[in-house]
Order: sequence, then structure tokens, then C-alpha cells
Amino acid sequence: MPRNPRPSRQRMGVGRALRQSGRGLRWLSRGARTHPDVATTLLAVLMFIIGWSTIEESHVVTASVMPLLAAMSVAPLLIMRRAPFVAWAVSVLGALLWIPLPRLDTAPMPWPVVHFLVLLVAILVAAVFAELRLVAAVLAGSVLLFLVAMPMGMKAWALGAAIVIAFGLLARWLLLSRRQLAEQEETAEVERARRAVVEERSRIARELHDVVAHHMSMVVVQAQTAPYRVADLTPEAKGEFVAIEESARAALQEVRGVLGVLREEGAAVQTAPQPTLADLPALLESSRSAGMDLSWHLGLPPEDCPPGTGLVLHRVLQESLANASRHSPGASVRVDLVRVHPADGPAGALLTVGTSPSSTSGTAERGGGNGIPGMRTRVEAVGGTLTAGPTPEGGFAVTASVPLADRPRLGE
Repeated sequence: MPRNPRPSRQRMGVGRALRQSGRGLRWLSRGARTHPDVATTLLAVLMFIIGWSTIEESHVVTASVMPLLAAMSVAPLLIMRRAPFVAWAVSVLGALLWIPLPRLDTAPMPWPVVHFLVLLVAILVAAVFAELRLVAAVLAGSVLLFLVAMPMGMKAWALGAAIVIAFGLLARWLLLSRRQLAEQEETAEVERARRAVVEERSRIARELHDVVAHHMSMVVVQAQTAPYRVADLTPEAKGEFVAIEESARAALQEVRGVLGVLREEGAAVQTAPQPTLADLPALLESSRSAGMDLSWHLGLPPEDCPPGTGLVLHRVLQESLANASRHSPGASVRVDLVRVHPADGPAGALLTVGTSPSSTSGTAERGGGNGIPGMRTRVEAVGGTLTAGPTPEGGFAVTASVPLADRPRLGE
């Protein structure tokens, strides 16, 4: 079979490095464009002083032009990090201007030592920072300059310029490889952190499935098979088992929905319609069928309540009924849902769940649970308020007030 023509990871890394090298190492000089390079400025000042004081050692010029010539020699240092090719071009232009000036017989080259050193530095920096096509121009221009301007005994500096550029290119690719390695390490670290989160979510999902979903499935199975396993069950007892089965199935479906959220990334999550105000009668009937002494009055039509607010009211009522069943077994429960019209605000809905005194009554707060704080968070999320606490008669009441105006409706 023919081999896969896709390039290897190593070749792709080399190609990326060459492309980045062709664009130049702009990332290295980014700081110099935004912050003054104090070290470079001090070096330029020092070289200016040395160059001014040593011009007379190699050239015969008037004292008035010495500072100008010295400034021309060191000026490339100030722009070398921002524009390396321009700095090299300025240094070469200055070298051409030095050639016709009269110099001493003892001068070994057409330029002062300071200008020659700055020129070599400009060649090196251009090889490291400039684009590759410009580096080729720097190589050709530098070699041609040394071959033409240098005396016979120093024309070997043309080869020296090529060696300087080769060293700069080596440093260039070394820095690029280190940068690429740092980016790969950063990417690998982010990937490790992401996978750690995914693995932890998967572990939680597995544990929930093994513990909660398994036992709830067993409740459903036992409720289904109880009429066949237990003899002489009354119709009321069979109805209780049916109610237990339906409640367990509904809870199991919600648990599976939560597990879907915790699955690994990319896995399909099972979704279902969220309950609304129209589902309150079914919730109340289910609680009454479970044996709760329950009465209610629903004075708010479902179509007048936004879906989000209806979901909040459903969850508050669901948690309140669960708390009443758990902490006040045998007590009577009264549920009232009405529309209110406050004088200083928009219309709203008021849900009250009151539990009568019971010999075994208690509150969710005593158990240190999160039921009431969770209800309060839901209500406040839609701009409402929730109060919960004992009543003067010895019972317990939960009251939720939520606004109805200026809320999005389904389909809007």
C-alpha cells in the first residue's frame, strides 16, 4: 500500500520555524518598540564619546565636524532593535561617506574603529532580526563594501562579514527553536489541565451512575414487581407502588440529564423540556397521591408567567413539598399561588407553601442542607425574593415573590 503523504510532525515543526524565520524575529524586539532601551542608549552615548575623541587618530578633519561624524557612526545603535535593516543601511551609507575624507597614513582602514565596530554589530543584528530576503541583501552589500573599500591586506573581512551573518542566522534559528519549544510546552500544559478536568468530570459521572442511578433503578424495579411478589395487596397499596415507580422514574431521568452534562467533551447530552407553571397541578397531585395532606389554590394562569419564572416557581414548590414531607410528616400543607399588583412596582406572582404544626416537625435549616439557600438563589436570579421560617402557630412557611413584567416569553 502507498504510504501516507502527510508530513511528519518533525517536518511540520521545521517548516513552521522557517516560515517564522522568514518573517523575522519581531517578537524579540516587541519590547524595544514599546519601552526605551536604556542600555542601548547608554552604549550609544559611550561610543559617541569614544568616537569623537578618537577621530583624529585616523582622519584629518576639522574639530567642528567631529561630533557630527561621531554621531553618524553611532546613530544606527539607536534604531537597531526597531529597524535592523535600516540601521545596517545607515551604517553602510556612513561608511561610504567616510571613504573620501582624508585620513592618516597609519590608519588601517577607511573608517574609524568605532564606526567599524558599529557596522559589524549592525550586520549581526540584521542577520538575527531582519527578514531573510533582507539578510541576503545585507550579506551581498557587506561583502561588496569590504572588497571595494578595504585595503588589500584587509579584504579578508569580506569573509568575516559572511561568518558574522552565519553566526547571526545560527542564533536566529536557535532562538526560534526555543520559542517554539516554549509554545509547545505551554500548549501541552493547557491540554494536560483540560484533560484533568475532563477526567475528573468523567469520574464524578461514573460514581454518580454507579451509586445514585443504580439504586434508583432498583427502586423502580422493586416498585414494578411488588404487586407480583407480594400477595393480597389492596388497590390502595398497588396505587402507592405505582406512584413510587413514577416518582423514581422522573428522578432517574433528571439524574441521567445531570450525568450527560458531566460526560466527556463531544458526547451527546440528552435534553428534555424544563417544567413550567403548567406542570404544577401534576406535581401537587403526585404529592397528594404519596399520602401528603395537601390542598392548594392556583390563581395564576400559566400563559401569564414567563417560562424561566415558571421553572423557578416549580422548583421552589418541589423543594418545599420535599422538605415538608421529610421534616413534618403527617402535617397538612397549604399551597397558594396568586398574582399580586404592588402599588410601587410591576405585577408579580406570590407563592406560599405553609406547613401546619406537627409533633415531628422540623425545618430544612436544622439539617444543614442546601434546600432553602438553593431556592433563594433561584428566586433572586429572576429578580424576586424568598423568605422561609417558622410561623407563630408552630408550623413552617416558604414565601416566594417573583416579578412577571418585562420578562421574556417563549417565542419572543
